Amino acid sequence: MPDAPLSDAVHVGLDLGTQSARAVAVDGGGRLVAAASRPLTGRRDGARHEQDPAQWWSAVAAACREALAGIAPERVRGVAVDATSGTVLLADRQGRALTPGLMYDDGRARAYTARVNKEGGAVWRDLGYRAMQPSWALPKLLWLLDNTDFPDARLLHQSDLITWRLAGRQVASDTSHALKTGYHLVEERWPDDELARLGVPAGLLPDVVRPGTVVGTVCAAAAGATGLPAGTPVVAGMTDGCAAQIGAGALTPGAWNSVLGTTLVLKGVSPHLVRDPGGVVYCHRGPGGIWLPGGASGSGAGALARRFPGADLDALTAAAAATGSTAVAYPLAGGGGERFPFLAPDATPFLLGDADGDAEEFHALLLGTACVERLCLDRLDHLGAPVGGPLSLTGGGARNRYWSQLRADVLGRTVTLPEHAESATGMAVLAATASGATLEEAASAMVRVREELTPDPSRTARLTPVYLRFVDELTRRGLLEPAVAEHARGKAER
Repeated sequence: MPDAPLSDAVHVGLDLGTQSARAVAVDGGGRLVAAASRPLTGRRDGARHEQDPAQWWSAVAAACREALAGIAPERVRGVAVDATSGTVLLADRQGRALTPGLMYDDGRARAYTARVNKEGGAVWRDLGYRAMQPSWALPKLLWLLDNTDFPDARLLHQSDLITWRLAGRQVASDTSHALKTGYHLVEERWPDDELARLGVPAGLLPDVVRPGTVVGTVCAAAAGATGLPAGTPVVAGMTDGCAAQIGAGALTPGAWNSVLGTTLVLKGVSPHLVRDPGGVVYCHRGPGGIWLPGGASGSGAGALARRFPGADLDALTAAAAATGSTAVAYPLAGGGGERFPFLAPDATPFLLGDADGDAEEFHALLLGTACVERLCLDRLDHLGAPVGGPLSLTGGGARNRYWSQLRADVLGRTVTLPEHAESATGMAVLAATASGATLEEAASAMVRVREELTPDPSRTARLTPVYLRFVDELTRRGLLEPAVAEHARGKAER
């Protein structure tokens, strides 16, 4: 069967988030041809946050099968997968899960972090961050090794399980998902000596390639389960935050993408490696020699779901917008503390000002998220990362137009809302490189802007003191470094 013309080709992106698995089919001009999703469920208990890896595959397969129904097989030219960063499991040599998936914010490995940083501190500093965090994959791997007895196991990142199922065999992981497991992005290798001192067995870790590499093709069994044609190229993906960055087209130095979902993730582009002595900002490798600095917060829209479960969020937004309240809440989404714009595992939520009733409390959480976002960018600027380029907003939170405008007003800068930018769309753009296009060419052709929001100067002037009050409170509580707080105040005064 002949290949479809490039303009008629369809590229498939698969996204594993916290609450759902999503599949999209996007054509070469950026038109969303089809999309589908399936829910995911997890188990939380204190520091524990697990999901069933078998559900990941069944959800991805069902979503993909629905999205591709009615699309001619010859149009499908590639597939790529993204997943949550730092989510890992142990599997046997046939790819069957031996353990639950320890999710990105699972905190059970805190006791292992000091040992990880003692043995690998020089490596982590070489990569631009001071230390690994308890929620990162390598400490969780040590926890798994000490709390299970599977001598012939393989470590898989969340996306690795899906690519294994797609190809019918284990294929290489990607540098993006491997970063938090200790992969050396500068030298592009596993730090074998440091890992050996930590007791990580040889052969436990996967091979690793750069994102965009074709690692295999869809096997017959996966074709039957997903609707993807057998032989479709499987392209090495990236973590969900980087995937959303691609979907937003943020691929030039100084450009940033802010992904607001359960938590807030900022990803940008720098011509140089950005080093953070505070240990909260780290860099992925990007195409063409660029670096992708950023960080993942413990704050975000998850705070809304926790405080207002099952509520009509549209109605609450309308009521909140009418209040004019300037009360501000620190919107931690879960029990794992804060990871960005500062590292504070024991951080707890707080409220500044009076919030009378649900509408004002809801607004305080919206405003608090915008303040965290501005502080993230101020910290990045303090570190020397270029932050003055275009800023795009994506993720579920970006669908709330009032919230997006509020974020623009707090930031005091224009923001763009891409038409279909999300992690799955970014993977469709990356999958398009299997047809021979560069990532920049694919993004230029496939990423569309839906709307541009400009800040209201009077509202920015009214909200800036609220932001500084928020910064002062974080500093008073010992959560934010004084130097970062001073930089934020200086920027606000200028």
